[in-house]
Amino acid sequence: MVSSNYRGFIYLLHPTPELWTLCLPHRTQILYIADISFITTMLEMKPGVNVIESGTGSGSFSHSIARTIAPHGKLYSFEYHQERVNLATTEFKEHGFGDIIKMHHRDVCKEGFQMKNEVNAVFLDLPAPWDAIASAKEAFKQDQTGKICCFSPCIEQVARSVAALEENGFIDITMYECLVREHSVAPLQKIDFSEALKDAQERRAKGLPSVDSVAIKRKLSKDEPVPTPDEIESADNLMLVSKTVGETRGHTSYLTFATFLPPSAIQVVNASIN
Repeated sequence: MVSSNYRGFIYLLHPTPELWTLCLPHRTQILYIADISFITTMLEMKPGVNVIESGTGSGSFSHSIARTIAPHGKLYSFEYHQERVNLATTEFKEHGFGDIIKMHHRDVCKEGFQMKNEVNAVFLDLPAPWDAIASAKEAFKQDQTGKICCFSPCIEQVARSVAALEENGFIDITMYECLVREHSVAPLQKIDFSEALKDAQERRAKGLPSVDSVAIKRKLSKDEPVPTPDEIESADNLMLVSKTVGETRGHTSYLTFATFLPPSAIQVVNASIN
């Protein structure tokens, strides 16, 4: 878009949940793309499913869920903080998700979700998710399997959540952690084995380490232009290598997943065992 005085321009980007995650006003800690995409996949979200989210927080994950389950799915979002409820409700309406996201002001750990037989998936981002698991079990559709995820920063929270999930009959309980690792890809020269062996013997005779020599010979010269992927593929003396950073940082939380079995399925399992 060209400016009104024709001295510059800006790019107008179509609004997406990813952009909103990057620029939203932080009222709480939020989920980012790595966790969002993984949770969305593991909870088997798709158009038409109904989902519970607690708590709403800054609404980062809410936007991604709403886009995934649109146009006929429903997101029931619970938040105990009244001001955050009001702000999130306004944002959802302004962003076109007012008909998909239903906000509720409630402390679900004390009062429960007060829903029965309505949802396919549940996401809990709470200080004590184990207090809401029994109520979440009632909210699942009772004639089909469902998925639940607890988002917990501390491993002690994971332990208590797992105990509550087992107590309430959930199965397939697993825990994951999403860590982003950057890979640096660069072209290196292949080494002829006989030349490398000869060089190592010469350096050993001089009392020098042999590995340094190999590393130096493998690197491309600073003045040498970086070859294109096609040139690397066709060259006999070049290859692509990948290197990661020595330390991976970026812990957000542990993701604990489990599967809800409908009562009819449990009866079949018990009958087959007996």
